Amino acid sequence: MKIPTIHGYIERRILINFTADPKTVEKIIPFPFRPKIYKDKAIVGICLIRLKKIKPKGLSDFIGVNSENGAHRIAVEWDENGKTKTGVFIPRRDTSLKLNTLVGGRIFPGRHYYAKFNVQENNGNYHIDFKSSDDTEILIDATEAKCFNGKSIFETLSNASDFFENGDLGYSPNKNKFDGLRLKAYNWEVRPLDVQNVRSSFFEIEDIFPKGSVTFDNALLMTNIEHEWKSETDK
Repeated sequence: MKIPTIHGYIERRILINFTADPKTVEKIIPFPFRPKIYKDKAIVGICLIRLKKIKPKGLSDFIGVNSENGAHRIAVEWDENGKTKTGVFIPRRDTSLKLNTLVGGRIFPGRHYYAKFNVQENNGNYHIDFKSSDDTEILIDATEAKCFNGKSIFETLSNASDFFENGDLGYSPNKNKFDGLRLKAYNWEVRPLDVQNVRSSFFEIEDIFPKGSVTFDNALLMTNIEHEWKSETDK
């Protein structure tokens, strides 16, 4: 699916990251993808992102649209032209903007579920929850922190930042193919979050993720990032 280059601003982006059993993840991602392994673990997560002034590049910010969005992500790799490529597979997307639910999978990559978001942000404290049209629920309570989670599999903020920056290419299922979309952030800067509460009903579906197969690892924050979305070759 080819779309014009999309330009806008990431007002706030929270990456909630989990480790997962690689064998479990292998069962739920389609060919040609396979889990990207870090220290014997697959990495899965949720991106909670507020987008502002989203519109085709070159048009006035005045016509841009705003939305809250959630995307479940799985770090993957695949072979292409004799080389190993990396990115993320996105099994589901949720959005506060009904327009996205209409054009997702048609004009914009991937089906989008409509969700009602509750967002509270104050002095470095963040509460975000949403409930989607199919009753999928997400919740996080977090506070900006000075230090990265010392118990994380990534050990340092720099390690985590590099891993997720390299996952800028996402593929979403769309009928019999996968729509590719690359995020080009004009600058990349993440800050650590201290998480008090977090849950995803998607990762609690035990038929997909057996109990104990997914464990919270860390959360990262990005704010006020100018960016573009660019189509990539479908798979």
